[in-house]
Amino acid sequence: MEDAPVVNGEGGAELRAAENDTAAEAESSTSAPTTAKSSTTQRLPTTVTKPTPYTFDLGNLLCNDPNPLLPTPQITESTLQSTARDAAQALLNQLLTTCPITSTTTGVTLTLPPPTTSLPREKPVPQPKAPTKWEQFAAKKGIKDAKRGEGKKVYDEASGEWVPKWGYKGKNKEGEGDWLVEVDDAKETRTGEAGDKRREGRAERKEGVRRNERRMRANERKGKTAV
Repeated sequence: MEDAPVVNGEGGAELRAAENDTAAEAESSTSAPTTAKSSTTQRLPTTVTKPTPYTFDLGNLLCNDPNPLLPTPQITESTLQSTARDAAQALLNQLLTTCPITSTTTGVTLTLPPPTTSLPREKPVPQPKAPTKWEQFAAKKGIKDAKRGEGKKVYDEASGEWVPKWGYKGKNKEGEGDWLVEVDDAKETRTGEAGDKRREGRAERKEGVRRNERRMRANERKGKTAV
């Protein structure tokens, strides 16, 4: 195999200059299509026109497109993307032109109208709970249970705060921790003892707890025998 000719001197300089010009032309020819492609890229129009207009449910951010699609063999990915893009653009146009827009310190907000499309439930409608024994008894006797919605706290006028009805620092323990109590003169005259309201109140409260426990056990036994 013959070696490539080596050119020295002025001929070598001319050869290198020719090679540089050829490389520059090749580079410019490869970059030309990219420039042309970027110049031809345009934004899609914001106005969407369809043979059959869209229908909207802005409360659910829903856009219904009644226009039929092409048959399945003719549908392409670009067709689906174009259809979805037009629907999204139409929905945005409808939101921006019909819904009130307000600007606040936290940002710009858009108020949606109430939904008009009834969506199906994920789970079945819950069944009403069967009434308890107490509810049946109260309904039979006409008893109105007003304590159900009162909550677990009550307002204490002496301290100006809401305190628990029962338990730690409960209202039912009022007076048990007072360092000074008034003597009941009538009781002292009748029994000969001054008495202690704090001890008596504590004993009465504990007796009430024991009474409720006895009633609860009796109801449990009655329920077991009824079964």
